[in-house]
Amino acid sequence: HVQLVESGGVSVEAGGSLVISCAPSEGTITSDCVGWLRQAPGKGREGVVRINSGGDARYADSVKGRFTISRDNAKNTVYLQMNSLKPEDTAMYYCAASRGVASFSAMTYTSWGQGTQVTVS
Repeated sequence: HVQLVESGGVSVEAGGSLVISCAPSEGTITSDCVGWLRQAPGKGREGVVRINSGGDARYADSVKGRFTISRDNAKNTVYLQMNSLKPEDTAMYYCAASRGVASFSAMTYTSWGQGTQVTVS
C-alpha cells in the first residue's frame, strides 16, 4: 500500500473547469491502476474514472465527455481534468490505486488518499 495525496480541490462556478492531482507521499504508482472516486454528502462512494498502467481509461457515464484522466509517470502523478462542471459534481474526490486490475468499485483498490473537496455552485 502507498499513501496517496490529492490536491487542487476548490470551489468553482457551474460551467467552470478544474484540475485535481494525485501523487504518492512515497513510493511509486506508475505501475498501478489509479482511479478517482467521489462521495457526496449522504451518498455512497462512486467510481468516476480509472486509468490502468497502460493508459487505458474508463469513465462513468455521468462524467464522460467532461472529465479526462491522465498520468505523468515522470512526475509519478495522475491528473483529473474536469470541464463543464455541474453542481451535482460537488463531492469529496478520492484518489485510489491498485497493483492489480481495478474498476469503479472502491473494493478493488488498496491504497487511498484523504480526499480533496470539489464544490460547484
